[in-house]
Amino acid sequence: MHHLACWRQPPVSRTFTPEFIIKHLVEKQLRQSVATITAVLNDESIHEAVVQAGELTAKAMKAGRKLMVCGNGGSAADSQHLVAEFVSRLTVDRPALRAIALTTDSSILTAIGNDYSYDNVFERQVEALGLEGDVLLAISTSGNSKNCVKALKLARDMGIHTVSYTGNGGGAMKVLSDINVIVPSNTTMNIQESHLALEHIFCMLVECYYFGPEFGTKSLELR
Repeated sequence: MHHLACWRQPPVSRTFTPEFIIKHLVEKQLRQSVATITAVLNDESIHEAVVQAGELTAKAMKAGRKLMVCGNGGSAADSQHLVAEFVSRLTVDRPALRAIALTTDSSILTAIGNDYSYDNVFERQVEALGLEGDVLLAISTSGNSKNCVKALKLARDMGIHTVSYTGNGGGAMKVLSDINVIVPSNTTMNIQESHLALEHIFCMLVECYYFGPEFGTKSLELR
């Protein structure tokens, strides 16, 4: 008696429609963003660095000094965004706080880039505007932006406090900064997403140290 061999249906290859691929991309990127911000949430050294930066900057402002901020590309946008929070407001009405973005004057940026080098666009402004006791915040996802590195070097020579927001382990900017806020990622977009959250928190902390720890509490409770 002959036995028939067990017959198996060949596997059906899954059809990846354009709609499926797009949906998968959205979910993948959101999970990656959440994973990075969760790593930041769980890293107390980052929290402590942001607190130190907030306290340092508030003390400088109370002493009549200012915050200068620089960065390239998306980090230039972050620089302008953050300074707007200080000069206008974040969530609560209060007096304007001294801050300037070194990324906004097209005539200065193009003149320095043309006459010297793009590597000097922030350094030259620090030389012109910086005072001993000011704070320079440099933002770079790689930590290796040459113009930020040169600005940090000059700032230290001038007695200006230095803070860096970076990723990629801190890069060359790490050793030039009094305080380092390093996002544990090598992916630019995810570093920038965490930078923005930490920049808002930095502004809140400066407000708390400047105006008192209860600043904005009642307004925040109403939200």
